[in-house]
Amino acid sequence: MANGEAHYRIPLFCAVTLLFWFSMYTCVPILASYVEYLGASHQMAGFIVGMYGLSQMLLRIPVGVLSDRFHKRKLFILFGLLFSVLAGLGILITQELTWILILRALAGAAAATWVDFTILFVSYFKKEDTTRALGTLSFYNSMGQMLGILLGGWFADRFGWESSFIVGAVVGAIGLVGALFVVEKMDKQAQKITFEGVVEVAKDRTLLTVSFLSILFQILTFATVFGFTPVFAQSLGASKLDMGLLTFFSTFPTALAAWFGGRHLAQKLGERNTIIAGFVISGVFTVAIPFTSSLWVLMLTQALAGFGRGFTSPVLMSLSIKHMDTGKRATAMGFYQAIYGLGMFGGPLFMGAAGDWLSLEKGFLMVGALGCVTSVLAYLLLNKAGAGTVAPPRKPDALAK
Repeated sequence: MANGEAHYRIPLFCAVTLLFWFSMYTCVPILASYVEYLGASHQMAGFIVGMYGLSQMLLRIPVGVLSDRFHKRKLFILFGLLFSVLAGLGILITQELTWILILRALAGAAAATWVDFTILFVSYFKKEDTTRALGTLSFYNSMGQMLGILLGGWFADRFGWESSFIVGAVVGAIGLVGALFVVEKMDKQAQKITFEGVVEVAKDRTLLTVSFLSILFQILTFATVFGFTPVFAQSLGASKLDMGLLTFFSTFPTALAAWFGGRHLAQKLGERNTIIAGFVISGVFTVAIPFTSSLWVLMLTQALAGFGRGFTSPVLMSLSIKHMDTGKRATAMGFYQAIYGLGMFGGPLFMGAAGDWLSLEKGFLMVGALGCVTSVLAYLLLNKAGAGTVAPPRKPDALAK
């Protein structure tokens, strides 16, 4: 990666990634509250928020297979940015819940192209640097989400609900222009994916294991910070800006932890132990939500939970493709991201139903307990699949001291 082209494309790619996720997440801190303001129940709000994940779940495998078939990563990235712009603009035109549901599905179609963002970026690095590369990309992913959330909440508070959707569409358009200059990297020796190759990927034990764990991870994330934690904050007297700040303080540690966890912690503790630690931290501080009576204490607990999410996410993603041949990586990533889309859909849906039938507080307790239980599952399943490194052994000279 010493040539001029490499130095040119990596910063550009990181900037486009940041702008893409910025445009997708300006509405996140206010979406559930906005649709409830329009008359939706908790359950309907959960369904609308969850449609984003359902759409991804349905589309990411086809996107991954087509990408491996034609090796056109950049084209899908351009479509993703275009769809993010259209999804933002569409909500400005309508206040009908059915149309908003459809537009969130379109936003999910945009997010489905994250398959190609990850695979194209990883192709710029050596295979053994996959975890480090995805830690870097996850940092810009989280930074984009964080800035979009913060400014989306501020604009909604200052200029009204709709302004956050306008900002998202404008930033997405800027990202679309930048993506035109992203460099496509083709592996001329990579074979086009076949039906047999797709079946082989789908049966891969390591991929299935980390995908299952990621479903539980996404339930934890989309039931809380990207779902109903802002609604709970409203019950504590939070304004629209406060909801944006809450999600900002939840996401900023995720960005830092993704950078540090993907680049350093996974090498020090081992990938398996990093994942386990992330689930424990996220679960414990989700359980803490119902016991908070102060908005600032809630922000503190969710900042700590954010560190857990940041440790877990890039390492799980890396394990899904690290062992795959180049020509199967987008398909594998498509399977991984499609399967975890089930958690993105199920998390908000579960919390919405829990809020209507029980209470949001009891829903948070159940989701947090799931995170803690998943840490045990992660140990057992990753060990059985032989996936992920454990903490590297100490050097002989260190042992002799």
